[in-house]
Amino acid sequence: MLSEKVEQALNKQVRIEAESSQVYLAMASWAEVKGLEGVAAFMYMHSDEERMHMLKLVKYINERGGHATISDLVAPKTAYGSPKEMFELLFKHEVMVSQSINDLVEISLNEKDFSTHNFLQWYVAEQIEEEALARTILDKINLIGDDKGGLYLFDRDVKTLTVTPAATA
Repeated sequence: MLSEKVEQALNKQVRIEAESSQVYLAMASWAEVKGLEGVAAFMYMHSDEERMHMLKLVKYINERGGHATISDLVAPKTAYGSPKEMFELLFKHEVMVSQSINDLVEISLNEKDFSTHNFLQWYVAEQIEEEALARTILDKINLIGDDKGGLYLFDRDVKTLTVTPAATA
């Protein structure tokens, strides 16, 4: 059984994961209309992934005797000055999500909810991967600079980009 404090914190994370899905979806749409098909494909895929993260939380809350609530969402930004700006914002967003997961882990430990603490370890590992991937993409964008040919190649290759974090290597 979830404590009220843990349930509220998990429901806050449900909203954050849903908003993350919307952030990636908005970025996908922007990239698509800018002709960045690879970036759009990458973002659409990650939007789906973030939605699955949300659903995993919803199921967990309900299975543990709580009630997952679906709340309103903050609308994401829908236009960006450049792919670099978009990926910088994405990286900052992923850092914020990581902090939220860390706060949730702390709450689960303070409440002595070791089942939730164990459940959240998947999210901790996932956020290490998400931040590493966003950082790698930013590094590549910075290497490209204003080179249109480099952007073309990056766009072609980004949909297959993966990063293996040290924790799983």
